[in-house]
Amino acid sequence: MTVQNEAPATGADEVLEVWIDQDLCTGDGICAQYAPEVFELDIDGLAYVKSADDELLQDTGATTPVPLPLLQDVVDSAKECPGDCIHVRRVADKVEVYGPDAE
Repeated sequence: MTVQNEAPATGADEVLEVWIDQDLCTGDGICAQYAPEVFELDIDGLAYVKSADDELLQDTGATTPVPLPLLQDVVDSAKECPGDCIHVRRVADKVEVYGPDAE
């Protein structure tokens, strides 16, 4: 696993999105503790991302934009996740920048 320790300064044009692989989610809820605006545990005990309208997105592979003020919290969530299931990638080219598949 490769996860950068800190969120770098991102350009204003670099939009990031996050998604969770529920097949790997352990349901620890660390992500929801770090960034409750972005992550939430559902009744099934697994974590999901939420839309900007606070709607739980339960479709497989559902993504949500990472609000810039919450970037460090989302990165910390990916770094601390025991299931290594949080993926943060650039919208423009779909390259993962934080999470288990980060380059």
